[in-house]
Amino acid sequence: MENMQYAEELVREFLVFRGFTNTLQAFETERCTDIGKMFQVYKIVDLIFAVYIPKFHAEKLVGLFSFFKQCFSSWSETTMLDTFSKLEGSVLRCYIVHALQSGRKDKVVEFFGMNGNDLLLKGSDWTAWFAIPYVKNPSIDPQFRVYFSKEWYEALRLSVRNFFSEIFNGTRLPALLKISSEKNTISCLKKDNKRLNQKLLQLQALLEEKDAQLGLSKRSMGAANSSFQSSGIDGENLRPSSSSEDICAPATSYLGRIPQSEECAAAEPTKFASARVESSSRQDSYSASSLHASSGGVDDTAQKLYGSHFDENGRDMLREEEFPEVSVEFQETFLGHTSPITRCRFSASGNNIASASVDGTVRIWTYDSSIPASRNATIYCGAEIMSLDWECKSDRLLLIGTADGGIKAWNVDAKRVVCDLNTTDAFPSVLDLKCSPVEPIFVSAASSRRLGSNSIDSLGYASLTVWNMKTWKAMTVLPLGEDPPAITSLCFNHNGKILAASATDGMIHMFDMSAGLQITGWPAHDSAISSLLFGPDETSIFSLGSDGKIFEWSLQNQGRVLWSKTSS
Repeated sequence: MENMQYAEELVREFLVFRGFTNTLQAFETERCTDIGKMFQVYKIVDLIFAVYIPKFHAEKLVGLFSFFKQCFSSWSETTMLDTFSKLEGSVLRCYIVHALQSGRKDKVVEFFGMNGNDLLLKGSDWTAWFAIPYVKNPSIDPQFRVYFSKEWYEALRLSVRNFFSEIFNGTRLPALLKISSEKNTISCLKKDNKRLNQKLLQLQALLEEKDAQLGLSKRSMGAANSSFQSSGIDGENLRPSSSSEDICAPATSYLGRIPQSEECAAAEPTKFASARVESSSRQDSYSASSLHASSGGVDDTAQKLYGSHFDENGRDMLREEEFPEVSVEFQETFLGHTSPITRCRFSASGNNIASASVDGTVRIWTYDSSIPASRNATIYCGAEIMSLDWECKSDRLLLIGTADGGIKAWNVDAKRVVCDLNTTDAFPSVLDLKCSPVEPIFVSAASSRRLGSNSIDSLGYASLTVWNMKTWKAMTVLPLGEDPPAITSLCFNHNGKILAASATDGMIHMFDMSAGLQITGWPAHDSAISSLLFGPDETSIFSLGSDGKIFEWSLQNQGRVLWSKTSS
């Protein structure tokens, strides 16, 4: 309903354009006396509880509910109509109670004189209320006492607000009210299109530049190959060996930066390898990888020479093209944290980022300049942030786990904590949180504390708890065995049926979420595991150890390593 004012401006403009002056006058008159307050919930609630009831406008109060009943006369759900009638009766009782508390029994008698017959037709539960003006102390009478309590008044106010919010959100909007939102959507799409076109032009220019470099490299290779053949060297027999002549000639032609000398003629294979590495570090990495990828058409043996490295024992190591570099484009810099940042998480759409700092604060950023920064916020948690995770289906909810056993749910639209949970005192450190990609649940990995020289040693036993995100209550605790080591990382598969968990003892555990049981597990690292991630086709899972070792494990052949890497 936020586009109501814009729609009214369109109607007024149209009526002026068509010359419908009488209609315009009637429209302005009714708009000024708008009893529905443009269907804005907070205005309607204030009108009822801050104007009509305190100022004893009983006739306007009854008229307001008649107006809404007429507006939504097309309701097909009987439950909705019954709820509306009960709310109307409760609001009228609130009017009577307020009049009695203010010492205005005459207003109560006047109210029953005007609406008594209608109230009797609505139900027999109003019969006893006709005697309330003549009860000496109705606030202590068992039949009326509850209506004089502050709790009942607050519950009624909240119920009215929630009911109207539900009605207005579920009402089918006329096409006129959708114009503003569609206009904003088209504007955002145009901005995205413009940004993508600019990025496309940049990529095309970069591609042309790299094509030119590749052509130059091919010509250099052709010239080098021709010089090899003119010197009487057989290209097919060109292999890295201990012969100094076979090594120095191609090295000089290809690298172009190592002068040929008598010292090079007597060099060992290990010296050739170090010279090639030194020279390669000075070249453009992209040109080198492009040259390796395209050199197959020139000479198969030369491709083996230029695409491989050799260690001190002459063994063939992995080629560079197997690990292509990722080009990172600098975009934005965000400032605001006053202490080191420990964790960052992208939202489901990738438009928002949540970052946590050791000072106990979480900041939400919007990195895309075309997206409104209305969700940017700073959350003060009062304890060290141990884990972050976004709701998987939207950018609306952020879960925060702290070192004092707290789990906070932050609503980025309302900019407030909508739920504040606590783990048991035995497991205060919430090391990781993961939301299911399908169901409204999340899993928390908490641990106990003990004395230790570092963060890993200070972690004690583990606890895995499944929480319901609708009721915000714990559903179950996943079994981990007796005295299990702390769980450091969690990961769901695409349908949320399998949960992977890694521990400080190097174990990987797999859970069936529908049964709530552990189905398998295997030792993966000699040290604690820092992070887990399912592979793109979910036939494998990656693990990162605290010692810098990365493994890809087969899920079809448990315990088999598909790929490994040591990163210092």
